[in-house]
Amino acid sequence: MTDVKHIRWGIIGPGTIARTFADGVAHSKTGKLVAIATRNPEKPGLAEAFPGARIVNGYDALLSDAEIDAVYIATPHTGHAEWAIKAVRAGKHVLVEKPIALSAYDADAIFYEAKKAGVFAGEAYMYRLHPQTAKIIELLKSRVIGDVRIIRTSFGFNMGGFKPEHRLFANDAAGGGILDVGGYPVSMARLIAGAMADKPVLEPEKVAGVAQLGQSGVDEWASAVLKFPNGIVAEVSCSIMAQQDNVLRIIGSQGRIEVENFWFASGHKGGVGKIDVIKGDDRQTVEVREDGWLYAFEVDAAGEAILAGRSEFSYPGMSWADSLGNLRVMDQWRASVGLEYGVETSAKRISNIVGSTVVAGNGVPMRTIPGLSKQASVVALGFEFFPNFASASLTLDAFYEAGGNLFDTAYVYGGGKTESIFGDWHTSRNVPREDIVLIGKGAHSPLCYPDMIAKQLDQSLQRLKTDYVDVYFMHRDNTDVPVGEFVDAMDAEVKRGRIRGIFGGSNWTRERMDEAAAYANANGKAAPAALSNNFSLAEMLDPIWAGCVAASDDGWKAWQQERQIPNFAWSSQGRGFFTDRAGRDRRDDEELVRVWYSDRNFERRDRAIQLAKELGRSPIHIALAYVIAQPFPVIPLIGPRTIGELEDSLSALDIRLTVEQVRWLEG
Repeated sequence: MTDVKHIRWGIIGPGTIARTFADGVAHSKTGKLVAIATRNPEKPGLAEAFPGARIVNGYDALLSDAEIDAVYIATPHTGHAEWAIKAVRAGKHVLVEKPIALSAYDADAIFYEAKKAGVFAGEAYMYRLHPQTAKIIELLKSRVIGDVRIIRTSFGFNMGGFKPEHRLFANDAAGGGILDVGGYPVSMARLIAGAMADKPVLEPEKVAGVAQLGQSGVDEWASAVLKFPNGIVAEVSCSIMAQQDNVLRIIGSQGRIEVENFWFASGHKGGVGKIDVIKGDDRQTVEVREDGWLYAFEVDAAGEAILAGRSEFSYPGMSWADSLGNLRVMDQWRASVGLEYGVETSAKRISNIVGSTVVAGNGVPMRTIPGLSKQASVVALGFEFFPNFASASLTLDAFYEAGGNLFDTAYVYGGGKTESIFGDWHTSRNVPREDIVLIGKGAHSPLCYPDMIAKQLDQSLQRLKTDYVDVYFMHRDNTDVPVGEFVDAMDAEVKRGRIRGIFGGSNWTRERMDEAAAYANANGKAAPAALSNNFSLAEMLDPIWAGCVAASDDGWKAWQQERQIPNFAWSSQGRGFFTDRAGRDRRDDEELVRVWYSDRNFERRDRAIQLAKELGRSPIHIALAYVIAQPFPVIPLIGPRTIGELEDSLSALDIRLTVEQVRWLEG
């Protein structure tokens, strides 16, 4: 597709930044502008703005154009992730104007798609690739101002008043300063902190932000403080309603460096950039003379990466990890000031990340679970880790579109946030309730009492936007309360129709489960018919959380095999014990060591590694397959934090371990 000399570029979105990028292509060594995609091809001035380029009617038409190698996404922020992923799926390399996406979660989805497609994907922070930036880093590493201690930098301008028609004041267009220009000072601060730690970038250990949210709900001016592990403190600010001096100030132990408008470098069309080194009354100016056009550097850096077969920018360009780190800071900044865009809410984000209707897939195997009238996927999705609807919906969409229909929620997760997210998700997607198998839990410690079940289920169902759950668990046990009182409370909910499948105990002992069943049978009550305890190839040595119960030892296995009660098993993959991070030398992870480190578990891990090599899989795949292969029903609860992690887990579902392999893994 790509010739040896040039990358043939197409641009989606013919706005101001697109024209600036086109200038960069025209003055680059590796790029050639071929076409511009617009939804209004009759708009006057397009041919003059993009001389020599074909004007293409519609974005999809550009993506199907065989003469295009790479696509520059210049749409408003809200279209970046959608069109980047569509371009990647069309086999195009992609460069996305900053921010590459609204959040780190969305950006991760882009990079995962690019990895699968084997194409380049990058975020267009043009200053990172300019020689002036390299010179700043060179000066800092030479310790010209000693050790860096404080960074102060801003990117702020004044729009001259509230303009409701402008995208920067539109909440639904992700307007405001943080995403539009705040990423520049954040990215520079992380670059500088990294240089002083001999790393490409350094991530802050703490982010605290403030902002003025205007009448349209966007940040009109905002500031944040970043504290880095090496002691550097950065003060960053941005604005669309306040003209700032926009000077980068790097304060060291022996002086300071000042650079005006660092992102402008030596100028749009080349020129002389100035770096002031100040020590007391002495001010020396380091000039960076550069004839190259500012945006040509990112064009050539992307072009060189594409021609070399690389998927991301090389340092000091924004690598995938760099872009994700930058967005995570902005995510924290936004969260700390309560800034959510309308397009991130369930009322507006009613489609998947590429704007398509969410439709059930059939790629996840299904199974019959005793006590349930409908089939459920062989794994259940947990998603309590996500901070908001927008981030969680990515994984919820992907799981359902893959064929998963079993979802795990609980009253206490996120203080009710997880339940609310699920309620918003299935209603905004119009997912038929009868197609879903929904797990609920209640009466967690310290409110582990029978009368809490009905009270908490009232709230849970309201949040979940449904009138029943399919599976319900007591989230903890309280042995000071007679077990019959718990059975009576759950039996009452079965009779009310609010539990329409099975119920049982999460983190209950087998003795209490047997006692509860005996009480139910003797008194004509619905009996507990489900368990939700830990079950894994690695046996839990010490409870992860207080009150947790594992069901992985030989006694539990015999009990489960005899009763055939389904166990909806949490931490079924050993919470990372079967990944690379769990090596014997990783004793800095307190939980990992306390809960999983034993000779027996390491022997099982070694066997999982060996079998994984034989099958061409990963050890964590073997761990998941082991759980599913038991001679009694175990339904693993998986908690992927990204679409990539989800698809990796689902890829293990085609592994069919034999009885002999299961026994060998156990040792």
